[in-house]
Amino acid sequence: MTNDDLKILLSELRSLPNETEWLEFKSNNAQEIGEYISALSNSACIHEKEFGYIVYGIDDSTHRIVGTNFSPFQKGKGNEDLIPWITRLLNPRVHFDHFEFEVEGEQIVLFRIRAANGIPVKFSGEAYIRIGSYKKKLSEHPEKERLIWTKEPSNTFEKGLAYFGATADEVLKLIDYPSYFDLMGIPLPDNRAAIFEKLKQEKIIFSKGQNYDITNLGAILFARELDAFETISRKAIRVIIYQGKTKLKTKKEQEGKKGYATGFKGLIGYINDQLPVNEEIGKAFRKEVRMFPELAIRELVANAIIHQDFSEKGTGPMIEIFDDRIDISNPGKPLISTMRFVDHNPQSRNEKLAHFMRRLNICEERGSGIDKVIFECEYYQLPAPKIIEGDNYTRVTLFAHKSLRKMDKEDKIRACYLHACLKYVSGEYMTNASLRDRFGIEEKNYSIASRIIAEGIKSGLIKDQDPESNSKKHAKYIPFWA
Repeated sequence: MTNDDLKILLSELRSLPNETEWLEFKSNNAQEIGEYISALSNSACIHEKEFGYIVYGIDDSTHRIVGTNFSPFQKGKGNEDLIPWITRLLNPRVHFDHFEFEVEGEQIVLFRIRAANGIPVKFSGEAYIRIGSYKKKLSEHPEKERLIWTKEPSNTFEKGLAYFGATADEVLKLIDYPSYFDLMGIPLPDNRAAIFEKLKQEKIIFSKGQNYDITNLGAILFARELDAFETISRKAIRVIIYQGKTKLKTKKEQEGKKGYATGFKGLIGYINDQLPVNEEIGKAFRKEVRMFPELAIRELVANAIIHQDFSEKGTGPMIEIFDDRIDISNPGKPLISTMRFVDHNPQSRNEKLAHFMRRLNICEERGSGIDKVIFECEYYQLPAPKIIEGDNYTRVTLFAHKSLRKMDKEDKIRACYLHACLKYVSGEYMTNASLRDRFGIEEKNYSIASRIIAEGIKSGLIKDQDPESNSKKHAKYIPFWA
């Protein structure tokens, strides 16, 4: 924010009739600042404000400018710098900015604190709230705490702001606007006004006087350098290549620098270049075939981007390549059961991001991506993908080719289930013949497929389409949820 922006904001805050529950004026007293940040963040959420504010250098009763000798660079407890000390003790680590500027010859320090988002913000293990002009423990006011837990977020991640008060020149340096026009298949305008008008229409930027705010949506998709945006820089995609089948030795690690849309093509190309080459993959024999089909990787990387939980701090999508598999993970638990990824339309936390990426042809239409991944694995006769739901992450693993003989029981049952799912959503049924085709089993060995089907039924993942029929030769099978 420029000095002019800060002075305008300060004028607006001072014009309020008295202190609100999301605004605190102080002179010099820096005690309990962490507790106030917790209280103002929680109160801003309740009052549906994007930010809470602490302003040093303003008299709290008259709102007169009195100046301050407070410095955000002073020490906190234990001689630790104040800002890192506060940040370390906040949970979740709500983002806040601090600004120093002069008004009427007096020093002002302003803290702008992001509102809590569905989870009360605690400082040093305790959540606080403002009741009138007093700071109180949130635990003493359960009705207020209930409001925070149950309140629908007023701003999605995409609507949030990644950069405030950028000049026109700064916007053009920060946002890779030629990439946007190229990916959209739109001719690049020959004048700045038309460029900015389009970026505003797409909500990549917002006008703010003579300057502009850049949205999270615009920055995460089209940043020239993600590091230029402090709040989203840790959401860069990491690719790690390991030696062997474990994480004991890392051969190479690369972190993406560009926005997701701007860097997607290069990312997929880079991943593909790191994959070993298989000489033969069953019926899909090629002289040179990558270990994993590119379409499957493309879909899974796009899904990891779209479905990540941006509220999980300090981590972004990650691709880990081993000698025998590739893991693609994203922060956040899935919103639907991993067992229903094939038939359910995916529910995304970031629908605007997902919609934009579909418009850019980076990912498939809604609901078809995971189907294509399973189809690709079947076509190349790879083991079925494995989907894991962790405490705060979702991970999909693609395995290198292995013969049916080398697949364990879990591999076979998982492949059988996903084959039944794929057939069902395609309007067909799994049969002994279709499963033999999926695994490359010769017809004379139909009993091998029968044993896999029997194990699938025993596991509860598949069932007979017509349990009253006595014909095993023409039996059809469907997923447990059908």
